[in-house]
Amino acid sequence: MATSTGIEIIALEEHYWDPIMTDHYVGRDASRRGPVQDRLYDVEALRLKEMDDAGIDIQVLSHGAPSAQKFDAQSGPEITKQANDKLYETVQKHPDRYFGFAALATAHPESAADELERCVKDLGFKGAMIHGLTNGEFNDSKKYWPIYARAEALDVPIYLHPGYPHEDVVKAYYQDYLEDFPALAGPGWGYTVETATQAIRMILSGVFDEYPKLQMILGHMGESLPFLLWRVNQALSRVENTQTRSFREIFEAHFHVTTSGNFSNPALLCTVQEMGIDRIMFSVDYPFVENQPGRDWAEQLNLSLEDRRKLLNGNVRKLLRL
Repeated sequence: MATSTGIEIIALEEHYWDPIMTDHYVGRDASRRGPVQDRLYDVEALRLKEMDDAGIDIQVLSHGAPSAQKFDAQSGPEITKQANDKLYETVQKHPDRYFGFAALATAHPESAADELERCVKDLGFKGAMIHGLTNGEFNDSKKYWPIYARAEALDVPIYLHPGYPHEDVVKAYYQDYLEDFPALAGPGWGYTVETATQAIRMILSGVFDEYPKLQMILGHMGESLPFLLWRVNQALSRVENTQTRSFREIFEAHFHVTTSGNFSNPALLCTVQEMGIDRIMFSVDYPFVENQPGRDWAEQLNLSLEDRRKLLNGNVRKLLRL
């Protein structure tokens, strides 16, 4: 099932939805229906066929946004546990095609840390994905650090994925244009701003000094941060701070990026030049982005055979220990 170049393709930002979770969503998340949603709910025949058709060998499955980040601290842990158990059953049915990222009910950080450990040790999951804000709050404050402490102890990464921006940000920044351009607050721009901001806040919080082996993943070619890395680093170095490493040093030591939904040769070149090929991994962002354009792009990459192998499967196999 490998590509015409004979290289295995592993895609690791590939989403699904489980009614165990989505039946508890309210507002815009509960009302979305259409072909994308049909694919989100399918982890069997349709998904596997579309993987086969495009030459995607393996998907690392993660529950789609907003996942468990909108759940409260009381009900969220149990709902999320049930969803993770269902994902385990799916992976067990197709162990040669799927791996899993845990969903975490971050409103209860201690419980989320315990669930991460259960999912890694008992279910064989390869890390976790957090989708945007936890009930309107960024996830860098110290009350969330038990999750990151446990991730470091387990030696698994946390994938920082976009979620819908804070309602005040939507109102101030995007509302005027959402009727004609509804994606503006989402993948068109808002997701990038929100997730890049979360990553910057993580670095400034000191969490990587406290947990020096902690690893994070950003999708969509790093949410623009590789392009902005020189400027952000220079600006944040203008004043004294208590951190022992520069912004650049922390970012390059603790973050990996994927190509999800950003099949751009110039963007990839920039990211390689800033971060090196060893921290870049292939992803599609299925079903929000179709598999075939990602595969077609992977086929024409102007990289050495060794670097193409790293991008398409080697780096993710090393990070997730597949």
